[in-house]
Amino acid sequence: MQSAKKVPSEGGNEPGGPAVMRSGPMLASYVMALGALGGIATGLALYGMRGIIYSVFLALFAAVGFDPLVRWFQRHRMSRPLAILTVILIIVAILVTILWVVLPLVFRQIQTLATAIPGEIEHLKAQGWFDPANATSNGALGGLANWVATEIKDPAVWASLGSGIAGFGVSVVNGVASGFFMAILTIYFIATYDATKQAAYNLISASHRPAFIGYSERILKNFGRYLSGMVILAFFNAVFSVVLLVLTGVPGAFLIGVLAFFITLIPLIGTILTTVAMTILAFFHAPVSGLVVLIFMLIYMQVEAYVLTPKVMGKAVQVPGSVVLISALAGSTLFGLPGALVAIPISAGIILIIKEVVMPRKQLT
Repeated sequence: MQSAKKVPSEGGNEPGGPAVMRSGPMLASYVMALGALGGIATGLALYGMRGIIYSVFLALFAAVGFDPLVRWFQRHRMSRPLAILTVILIIVAILVTILWVVLPLVFRQIQTLATAIPGEIEHLKAQGWFDPANATSNGALGGLANWVATEIKDPAVWASLGSGIAGFGVSVVNGVASGFFMAILTIYFIATYDATKQAAYNLISASHRPAFIGYSERILKNFGRYLSGMVILAFFNAVFSVVLLVLTGVPGAFLIGVLAFFITLIPLIGTILTTVAMTILAFFHAPVSGLVVLIFMLIYMQVEAYVLTPKVMGKAVQVPGSVVLISALAGSTLFGLPGALVAIPISAGIILIIKEVVMPRKQLT
């Protein structure tokens, strides 16, 4: 018995195919073109809002990082609303301190460094080791020092930098505005942290919700412990750097300490970068100062690695050194220093997911 032949539908398409394709190739091409244009428009819109998206992303990171502090207040017999209010007041105090204390000191130290550089160069050239080093380099070291001193004293150079200085001022204003926006978002996310998590959990099907909540809570807890621990370690490093530079008489100690705080948020390589930079600056001031800074920073690195980090980080997930380097390079390539700071906690979260979810399931198969 012969089977019935299939009758092709209009447009040459088989019955049961997509409705758009059954309506004809012209309409299908039109819909696909609209879809492509919609995708391009969406991509351009997201690119135009990249600053806002990035600020929201960093505010979420900050909220997760402040959650361990909220839990710490709760463990000390504070209700959660009172703990959240206390953390918000701490954030406001930090903002006021930055605006009224830190920024004026940073600007003053920038001016001090700009005026002290010529004197530091002359002091460097008067050192006993400078002439032999200059002779060894065939005059290259002395030529570099003379060129820097000449350029700094030339009014034309400062005139040409006027637009750059103005642009720097605009960048500072934009940075303060973005920081204020991120601080408001962070306060909001901290206040609604539990409600936001519960709303996200409700999107998961009821059958998988308990397991998802269990994994998510452990990941977020370790994630927040990791972020808060890195901030504490960076603060210790910055304070030690400022004290050491002040004792050795290196100018711009507070400015260097502020920079060290942000750079040492990058684990493993942050402390190494600040140690190298501080040693070079101290050597320009005086060889003895450079040697003292190098020795004490090496001692601090050992104390940080074997004493501070185990106590501060606790049970937070540990990130291998190779992952730190790759994450820092990838993040800095995409978004600069903030990208490097964000990429490493993301890597820590991925490692935690692998340890908490993937590996246990592999053990069962």
